[in-house]
Parts: sequence; C-alpha cells; structure tokens
Amino acid sequence: MSTYYRPDTLEQALALMNEHTGVIKPYAGGTDLMVHLREQGGHLSGVDAFLDVTRLPELRMIQEAGDHIRIGAAVTHTEVADSPLIGQYAAALCEASASVGSTQIRNAGTIGGNVCNGSLAADTLSVLTALSAVVELQSVDGVREVEVSNLYLGRGKMDIRPNELVVAITIPILRDYRFSFIKLGRRKALAISRMNVAVAMKVDGDVVEDVRIAPGCVFSKPERAFGAETLLRGKVLSEELFEEAGKAVSAQMIERTGVRWSTEYKQPVIEALTVRALRMTMGSAV
Repeated sequence: MSTYYRPDTLEQALALMNEHTGVIKPYAGGTDLMVHLREQGGHLSGVDAFLDVTRLPELRMIQEAGDHIRIGAAVTHTEVADSPLIGQYAAALCEASASVGSTQIRNAGTIGGNVCNGSLAADTLSVLTALSAVVELQSVDGVREVEVSNLYLGRGKMDIRPNELVVAITIPILRDYRFSFIKLGRRKALAISRMNVAVAMKVDGDVVEDVRIAPGCVFSKPERAFGAETLLRGKVLSEELFEEAGKAVSAQMIERTGVRWSTEYKQPVIEALTVRALRMTMGSAV
C-alpha cells in the first residue's frame, strides 16, 4: 500500500523527497499519473509514496521577476492560457497550453507535469525550447537550474535527480516579439501532437531582427532550428524566405535522425508547418 503525503510548505516537501529518495512520486494534476496507475493495476513499480504538491504556494505562482517570468510547476494549463502576463510576453505559450487535451485536462494538468513526463509530444515543450526556458529544481542540497532543452536525456530519461522537485519554469521577457504555435495531431480536438512548431520573431520594418524556431516531435530531444534561424536573421520578409526556412528545418531533422520510413511523410509536413508558423507571426492567413 502506497503512502500519500500532502505537505503545506516547500521545506516539508523537500524533506519528504529526501527521506523517500527514489521511491516517492511527486504530482499535481495527476493526468498522466492516473493513466499509468490504471495501466499497472493501481500500483507503480518502484513507487512506495506519492507527494501531492498542490498546496505549495511557490509552485502555484505566475510572477514577473526582473527580465523573466517565473511560472510555478503546479500552475495549470488553463491558468497559463489565461495569464495576461504570459500573453503579453510569450503568447505562444498561452496558445500551446490552450491546445492541451480537453477542458478538464487543462484545468487539472500542469505545466510542470507537461515538461517532466519525458514526452517529446508535450505541447508546451517546443515553445519553452524556443524561449530557452530554464527549469528550477530544488532539493535539500540546494537549487539547480537546467535549460529545458538539456533536461531531456533521451527515451523518457530526464536530468532530474531522485531527491529533486521541479519548482518552477522561468522564461525570458521578450519585448516587441511576435509569437506563433501550430501543431498537427491525429484529429482537431484533444489531439496529442504528432509535430508542432513554435516561433518567436522580432522584426524591424520588413527585416527579421531576431527569430527563435523550435520544432516539436521531430528530434530525439528538444532543440531549436538554429540553421533556419541563421538563414532568416537580417533578411527581408518574403514567402520565398519562409519556404527556405522550412527546408532548413527539415534538413536539420534529417541530419539529426537520418532517413527513416517516416521521413517521406515528415519532411514536407514539418516544412509546411514551419512556413505556416512564420506566416502566423506576421498575422498572415494560414
């Protein structure tokens, strides 16, 4: 029989994580956890205790901190999607959170859980990668910060130590940027991403001053499309330029993963999604 804990302070939570190192499972919304429990007959292998973090105020806040926004790990997707602060400086993250599952899942599921479940199909992951988001991990040993793209070690493995708790995700405030997020799923509603693209772009007149592009579900770990970004910077906006950028993204995909049976399908799709995402940042019709 597993033990259930619901601490009132972060200090209590970290002490429990340390006391039960390796056999305690922290959770908030529990949307993925409930699925795993049903699949495994109500018990997770190697887990003796569950840690409910929903009472911890540090994990429930969205706040501006200097030139960054700090989002608590237990903030729900609905709260992210509805946040005026995030909407002002990282609108694509609002869009990504709004695209997660059903209303019930968005009301329960959290941004911390979306990042920590180890799935490259997590809707918020490409946006957080584009923004160079930093994940704040705490333990009784102190605080550790890891850029979200470095948190994923491959095949569901994460750079999270057994006694560490994900406390917050920090994103930079990007002033005067335009944002977009687009995803492809098996169906229009409740779809898990098969591929997605997040873009943050700053323009000066009709010239690209800066751009960040992160395709999702195409690499073995979260990664920005640096080749496409370099191609775009300093160039005059045009449909032809966007198409070149799409080809640069697919070329990076093939370079990272090689040619597979799915490449024939993925290559034109990721190119098209990239072009559409770039158009969307400029307010063009998809």
